[in-house]
Amino acid sequence: MNLSNGKTLAASGQNRNGTSGSWEDAGRVVKPSTPTRKPQPPKPENAVTIAVSSRVLFNMEREQQIYEQQGMEKYLKYQVEHESEPFSPGPAFSFVKALEAVNTRLRELYPQSEELFDVVLVTNNHAYVGLRLINTINHHHLFIERFCMTGGNSPIGYLKAYHTNLYLSADSAKVREALEEGIAAATMFTQEKMKEVSESQLRVAFDGDAVLFSDESERIFKAHGLDRFFEHEKTHENKPLDHGPLKGFLEALGKLQRKFFDKGLRMDCPIRTYLVTARSAASSGAPKGPMLEKIRPHIFYDDQMFHVEGAAEFGTVACHVPYGIAQKVAMK
Repeated sequence: MNLSNGKTLAASGQNRNGTSGSWEDAGRVVKPSTPTRKPQPPKPENAVTIAVSSRVLFNMEREQQIYEQQGMEKYLKYQVEHESEPFSPGPAFSFVKALEAVNTRLRELYPQSEELFDVVLVTNNHAYVGLRLINTINHHHLFIERFCMTGGNSPIGYLKAYHTNLYLSADSAKVREALEEGIAAATMFTQEKMKEVSESQLRVAFDGDAVLFSDESERIFKAHGLDRFFEHEKTHENKPLDHGPLKGFLEALGKLQRKFFDKGLRMDCPIRTYLVTARSAASSGAPKGPMLEKIRPHIFYDDQMFHVEGAAEFGTVACHVPYGIAQKVAMK
C-alpha cells in the first residue's frame, strides 16, 4: 500500500514524550536532535543486518483493518489520535530482543568490534505513523536506530544498500521479490499464541530442503515418488546439496558463534541453531510442532505452510520461505 505518494521519506526529531528517533533513506542518516546514551549502530558492511517490517515487529492488525475497511484518511486519523499509545509486540519482537541480548555479550567481549546484529525497521507507512513507531520503540526499550520508510515503493533497493542478511515481512509478495533478488527472506504471520522463549540465548531453527539447501531432492520426490527419492539420495550421498535461500544467514550466525568459541565460550554461546527436517520414510510428512515446542526457538523457517501452521499451533513463531518446487505446486 502506498501511504506517501510514492516518495521515500526521511524524518527526524523528538516525539511529544521527549524521546527521540530518526528516519533514514538508503544513503543518508538523519540523526536524533538530542544526545543518546545508546552505542552507535555498526556500519552495514560490518554487521549482520536484519530488516523487519513494522507489521511483524509490532501487532498492527487493528490498524491494518482500519486501512483496508475505512480507507487512508481514517487510518491516518486513528494513528495520530493514538500517537502516544505504543503498539503491542508482534511475532518478530522476541527474536529482535534476543538479537540485542547477543549484541550485549559481543560488546562485552569485543568492545571495538562492529560485527554485531543491526536491526533496520523497514516500513511503507506514512510519516504521520513515524512518531508512533518511535514512541513504541522507546517504550519497549528496543535498540533500533535505523528506519527506512519506502513510501509504498519496493524495499529491495534499500535492502541491498543495507547489505541485508535477512528480511522479515508480513507481505508475501515483497518476500518473494527479495528472494528472487538473492536476499534471504521469509513471511511472518501474527498468531494467537506464542510460547515464552529465552531472553538471553538466541535460538533459530531451520528446515533443510528449499531453506538451507536447494530443493533438488524435493523435486525428485514430487516428480517420481519416495522410492526414486531414496535412490537419488543414495546415489548422491557424497555430493553436498547446493545452497538454499537462507544458507547465507546461517553462515552469518555461524560467524558470530565463532567469536564466542574463540573466547572459550562454546558451551556458553548465546547463539543456538537447529536443523529440523524430515528425510526418511518414517518421518516424511510428520509434524514438526512437537519437536519445536521442546526446542522453543525464537523463530523457525520452513518452505511448506503445513509445517509453518503446525508449528504455530504449538506456539512457535514460524516463517514461510516461499521458495522451490513446493511453491510452484501450491500456486497452481
